[in-house]
Amino acid sequence: MTATAARPGSTGAGGRAERFARPVLLAFLLVAAADLAGLLAGAETVHLVAKPLLMPLLAGYAALCGAPRLLVAALLFGWGGDVFLLADNDLAFLVGMGSFAVGHVCYLTLFGRGEGRGRAPAPLVTGAGYAVVLVVFLVLIWPDLPADLRIPLTGYSLLLTAMAWRAGVFGPYAAAGGALFLLSDALIATGIAEWPQAPAPDFWVMLTYIAAQALLTLGVLTKHKTQRKPGA
Repeated sequence: MTATAARPGSTGAGGRAERFARPVLLAFLLVAAADLAGLLAGAETVHLVAKPLLMPLLAGYAALCGAPRLLVAALLFGWGGDVFLLADNDLAFLVGMGSFAVGHVCYLTLFGRGEGRGRAPAPLVTGAGYAVVLVVFLVLIWPDLPADLRIPLTGYSLLLTAMAWRAGVFGPYAAAGGALFLLSDALIATGIAEWPQAPAPDFWVMLTYIAAQALLTLGVLTKHKTQRKPGA
């Protein structure tokens, strides 16, 4: 690397890539707003168009910012889950859940590497709290779940809860993102169990999901940039 390319504000490949990051982030925010507004207005077509665009845009933003590949992979597996969950059948639901599960494995691997680089491990007290919430929720919802979905949903819930707990390794933004991801999927589970729902339930599912993925991305990018600074 030349001295010129190494200076802040240079026009090297990294600098050019980061210049495109802001427009991509703006596109993500606009699509997210359109999706949420469409859900509130009952415009299903808007949701069908907007939802599949969300994670590719967020993944593109992360990649342009120099994010770890595991973060980009997690977001793209989330996109796969988003697309499959648009179909209204059990097979598509299971495939979509599987795609999200692979994304959570990507997050867990990334967070595990974070612990190995000198960051504090995820607190056991927080993990115990998540475990209690998970057990109580599963005990309450189990009788109302379709029999063929009980085991897959339990396995997925264990993986998601582990991801939410370990997300704290990358700071408060990622920790909040993990918690919101858990909340979003809990809202989906209550819908499957046919529990009473808040008005516009799909809006709340998407709001918490979009915020979760955005905060996880922000948390990882923040820590990644701090780590790359000299002396960090």
